[in-house]
Amino acid sequence: MVKIGALEAGGTKMVLAVYTLEGEELERLTLPTLTPQQTMPQMVDFFRAHAVDALGVGSFGPLDLDPRSPTYGAITSTPKLPWRGYPLLRELLGGRDIPAAIDTDVNAAVLAEVVRGAAQGLDSAVYVTVGTGIGGGVYVNGATVRGLMHPELGHMLVKPHPDDPNPRGVCPYHASCLEGLAAGPAIAARVGGDARELPDGHPTFDIEAYYLAQMCANLVLTLSPQRILLGGGVMQRAVLFDKVRRQTAALLNGYVNQPAITERIEDYIVPPALFPVSGLVGAYLLGLYAYQRRV
Repeated sequence: MVKIGALEAGGTKMVLAVYTLEGEELERLTLPTLTPQQTMPQMVDFFRAHAVDALGVGSFGPLDLDPRSPTYGAITSTPKLPWRGYPLLRELLGGRDIPAAIDTDVNAAVLAEVVRGAAQGLDSAVYVTVGTGIGGGVYVNGATVRGLMHPELGHMLVKPHPDDPNPRGVCPYHASCLEGLAAGPAIAARVGGDARELPDGHPTFDIEAYYLAQMCANLVLTLSPQRILLGGGVMQRAVLFDKVRRQTAALLNGYVNQPAITERIEDYIVPPALFPVSGLVGAYLLGLYAYQRRV
């Protein structure tokens, strides 16, 4: 039986799985993301023990995704300092010559949603995860988008809300970027505690929607995707979807005169169908496609 290994490498946890060629999940293992020295041996052992025939990886980044690069598959300038410059894909393979592919965790997630989830049948889609950080995956015409590196939607610059007590945000790299103003740590800094304990009517959720709506409007105007999917822990606060949709439409102000925006925005900005395993399923698909290319 052909077995496809899949890894969703996140900032707080690593989710590993083994799938059949047809996509049936055989086993799963979740580990905390500690240092490479603590985490990697268990992951390497897991895939070796299952003798996977191919491997797909969706990882936090930034990543080197240029197959011609000597550091292909390495994590680059991540704020997670123990992982900076770490050759993730090379170490996972451990010298084994099996088909393998790596992409960002959010690119893996958007791939999964296009193939099996809330964006099936579409030629383009964007998946944004809003949690401890903010990342975005972009899919266009059969492939995830890469260029100079890969999309880093979480660090687009946005206009601070006039009522935000921390208009610089919490990003160590940029003032007033999306992640620094709208990710989980930014919300916690704004309210001075755990926002999960706040009622839906708390004004911080209007501020949050203001930032996410700027992001959605920017995506509509720059990438023109057929659908935007918003996932991650922050988006489990369901009231945010209506707020984001309304503010996105207000920001666009009729300029994009498309029924998907002007009449059916509730079907345009949507939650992912596969959450919380979009990235893991996407990693399986990366491994599957690598296997199919080899054979």
